[in-house]
Amino acid sequence: MLGPGLIYAGAAVGVSHLVQSTRAGASYGFDLILILLLANLIKYPFFEFAPRYVSATGNSLINGYQKLGKWAIVSYSILTLLTMFSIQGAVTIVTAGIVANVFHLSLSPVLISGIILGVTTIVLIIGQYSILDKLMKLIIIVLAISTIIAVISALGNKSLIVDQSGSFDWLSRPDIFFLIAFIGWMPSPIDVSVWSSVWSVAKIKQLGFKPSMRQSLLDFKIGYIGTTFLALGFLLLGALIMHGTGEEMSADGAVFAGQLINIYTSSIGSWAQIIISIAAITTMFSTTLTCLDAYPRVLQPTTEILFPRIKFSKDRPGLIRLIWIIILVIGTLLLLGIFVDSMRFMVDLATTLSFVTAPILAFMNYKVVTDKHMPESGRPGPVLKWLSWIGITFLTIFTLIFIVWRFFI
Repeated sequence: MLGPGLIYAGAAVGVSHLVQSTRAGASYGFDLILILLLANLIKYPFFEFAPRYVSATGNSLINGYQKLGKWAIVSYSILTLLTMFSIQGAVTIVTAGIVANVFHLSLSPVLISGIILGVTTIVLIIGQYSILDKLMKLIIIVLAISTIIAVISALGNKSLIVDQSGSFDWLSRPDIFFLIAFIGWMPSPIDVSVWSSVWSVAKIKQLGFKPSMRQSLLDFKIGYIGTTFLALGFLLLGALIMHGTGEEMSADGAVFAGQLINIYTSSIGSWAQIIISIAAITTMFSTTLTCLDAYPRVLQPTTEILFPRIKFSKDRPGLIRLIWIIILVIGTLLLLGIFVDSMRFMVDLATTLSFVTAPILAFMNYKVVTDKHMPESGRPGPVLKWLSWIGITFLTIFTLIFIVWRFFI
């Protein structure tokens, strides 16, 4: 039964964990642990609504947006088009950096990114959902075990445990901007909830039957809780091994990859370098793969809904998806060509855009699962509703403060 929840984890455990969580620990010690946990808590309902809706209706959240009205599907399409190139670019450039470091490649990051996107495109065309489903189960297990071992080893080294507090400044613009980017993708952009719902529908087709609400939510919770613990693990590794050393996480993808791998080997031992290198490559490759799969997968039905007069071929349903894959790859490479010298800028751009759009998507997800077309038995209970409104309020206020501070102060 497991599948969509672990694919969600594969999409989430990437830039937000390997890059942002590690940077948070390296730069601010243990200061942002509570923020990390709160971000996962307040966003929980909006991700949980995806498997809940699919289990109750058999349809994805895109169909739910359609039932809310044209405004919802248009809003989702605009938000997707605004963020997809920067998000795909961020995960791809990090992947390229890790590949360049591990294999000692001196090629241009854009060229390596192009090769990675080409390979992932072929994998998706050949394998479709099934290969994505199988890859995630193996990759997440390898990364989880590696991270747990590394954290335990670091905690066991008393020389690493020093004063890890007092470095985050709530009045510092750079610190606040990093916090915005950190929350934006912790544990992942809310867009991923829509992806998760589409993967859940694909899983139903693969199984030949619809899992129960309890089974679907269990699959989701395993993935979601797992990503939270892994994010905490990366933050602890950054804090225990890099914080206070005077070394900062590099903006260069290849250099950053070397720092990341060194964090693991410093606590586990040099013998683990090969294992960690494989885990890092497979983790970021999986994130690149899931993003490249997800955007065309959600843009296909939205295109069909928004342009009903165009007669799409029923014999070739994958044609629209293929066109969107090509557009996504070309747009990503063009963006990377402009900002190739700064992985950090690409990551911060993508995560900040995700943060700013989060309140809108959170509200839309809440509206879908509480709408009159949603079966009564599948609607969220009072606790989940209250948590949803707390999350929407927090995300909205924080976003408005950020916009005012960024553009008017």
